[in-house]
Amino acid sequence: MNKLVTEYFPLFKLYQAIRAQLMEALTDADLTYELGGETLPLGMLCKEIGEVQHAYIESFKTFSLHFNYVHPNPEIARSVAQLKSWYAELDAELDRVIESFSDDDLAHKIIDRGGGFTIPIQFQLEIYKEALLIFYGKASIYLRAMRKPRPHQMVEWIA
Repeated sequence: MNKLVTEYFPLFKLYQAIRAQLMEALTDADLTYELGGETLPLGMLCKEIGEVQHAYIESFKTFSLHFNYVHPNPEIARSVAQLKSWYAELDAELDRVIESFSDDDLAHKIIDRGGGFTIPIQFQLEIYKEALLIFYGKASIYLRAMRKPRPHQMVEWIA
């Protein structure tokens, strides 16, 4: 087992858990909620973070980051159950790919983020965690607008 899994994953998993807690707090009807303007319905925001996670998983496989994946089923943005199932699949795949790296891979392989910007694997995972935090901040605004209680960990970690 590599050091990223043993040293970083325990805390990283806690960040991922906020998404599962969010899904437990939502209904299918909540996913249609819109704030107005150019914002996405909440379900589309949830679909988008899954697509972002997919891009990061692929970057760990190909060592090149591209944000061109679109989930083939647009209806996923209208179903909490489908989102939860997809997130579980994505999380399992992320675990598998990160666990597959050796410590030597972690020390020497880099990911091309485009535009001449390259970073080590661990930093790429850290940037994905930041994408999760941005998503949680956005989702928190939707929950507040709907006057729905936010999951405890979201309140404590995100504000």
